[in-house]
Amino acid sequence: MPQDQATTIAFLSSPAAFGGSGPVKVVETHGAFIFLCGGTALKLKRAVKYDYMDLSTRGKRHRMIARELELNRPAAPQIYRDVLAVTRADDGTLALGGSGEPVDWVLRMHRFPAENELTAVAARGELDDRLAASIGTALAGYHAAAKVHRQPGSPLMGAVIDELERVFSGFPKAEAARDAAEWLQEARAALARVAPLLDKRGSEGHVRRAHGDLHLRNIVLMDGQPVAYDALEFDETLGTCDLLYDLAFLLMDLCHRGLDRAACRVLDAWLTAFRGEEDGGLAGLPMFMSVRAAIRAMVLLQTDAARGKPEESAAEIGLYLAQARRFLADSAPVLIAVGGFSGTGKSVLARELAPGLGAAPGAVIVSSDAVRKAGLPARTRLPGEAYEASAREAVYRALFARTRTILGAGHSVILDATFLDPAHRQAAEEIAKSLSIPFSGVWLEAPRGVLEQRISARKGDTSDADIAVLQSQLEHGAGPVTWTRFDASRDDWRAAVHGYVKSRDAGGVQGA
Repeated sequence: MPQDQATTIAFLSSPAAFGGSGPVKVVETHGAFIFLCGGTALKLKRAVKYDYMDLSTRGKRHRMIARELELNRPAAPQIYRDVLAVTRADDGTLALGGSGEPVDWVLRMHRFPAENELTAVAARGELDDRLAASIGTALAGYHAAAKVHRQPGSPLMGAVIDELERVFSGFPKAEAARDAAEWLQEARAALARVAPLLDKRGSEGHVRRAHGDLHLRNIVLMDGQPVAYDALEFDETLGTCDLLYDLAFLLMDLCHRGLDRAACRVLDAWLTAFRGEEDGGLAGLPMFMSVRAAIRAMVLLQTDAARGKPEESAAEIGLYLAQARRFLADSAPVLIAVGGFSGTGKSVLARELAPGLGAAPGAVIVSSDAVRKAGLPARTRLPGEAYEASAREAVYRALFARTRTILGAGHSVILDATFLDPAHRQAAEEIAKSLSIPFSGVWLEAPRGVLEQRISARKGDTSDADIAVLQSQLEHGAGPVTWTRFDASRDDWRAAVHGYVKSRDAGGVQGA
């Protein structure tokens, strides 16, 4: 415990700091103490100094606590309240917001239930597709509002890798970090390949003052909606980054926990919300996720050393570095198109196929329903003209344009659309052929009664297709189908498709 804060910590640990109510729970981190009592949380910065964070004086702690409030309150007003001085009266007693001399400062927040943190939600197995998509959409809104910094993106990443090399070199005998040297070489090579892209993205506004520490523990459900909080406040350079690098921390964290499917859904929703503007940046995502994994390994190394237990996290450190290297492994993209009448289960299948397919976290799902409703809530009901022939052609043009961009960035794509027009099926195949990318066409079919039952049972689905739409589809038909057919009414139909895709050797598995 910092000696110059001992009295302050003792005061904040007592019910007196909270108006006499109690008890008080104290949570310690490497840079702060958090005091929890009733519906209030008080955060005190530790009087510490690290290579990357200096909180050694009261003035510096005051600036950082004020910056934390400034950064976080706009996105999380439900949590962040104000900054209060811890004051000392003439008789030596301490108070919050008193008239005496300030001896330190705390950030006052509304306390939320620990079970609402996404780490707890995920641990309970409740991070489902719907919540993952909600997270991706919410973070896209967070990033869209972030302040733009037009500067080259590659020097920012180069500085991070340099810092990682400096820290890893300080642990030459750490068995857990034995892969660090090889990873550093691979990471620098990966950065060199994407440096022109990152610099271009910086000039176009994709580098912003983002969150900086966007992992599961720093997202919480408030009234059922995901809210990002506790943004990195102590270093403006570290907090300023490519938006995909900011998101990569969460994607890596999900993959590390074996939640690749959730990572895919977060990424799909995030990309969809940006309406294709971020698709080209996917070429940098494997390197971004790799660096994030290496950072976690570095932090564990430093934490173990500080606690005098240098091997305590050895296994976890080894897993992070191995994961960092896998993220950088070559993985050729593939294109899978899933077609069929409404109700056959195309979207269900696409979400099952995507995780681990190609580059991490998996294939990007490009859905006609999502393209059609880009910029609108998924449950928005569109008017009938949105499904007329001219509108349908525009949707498929946008669908194919996104597909080309994503494949060109090195990521696999799963196309999710009815593909009732043979010309659209042919166009999908031509994309793969023009890019020399493996293609698998999957056609799902089921008896009419099964399709009607599934459509009637939908709740909150992106698709607007109802029984009348299905009737029209069946009347017009789909023409001659050359894609591989699967009976989607059978109990084992999804397993059969998985086996087919695997037999086609459609890409490698990455990330987990």
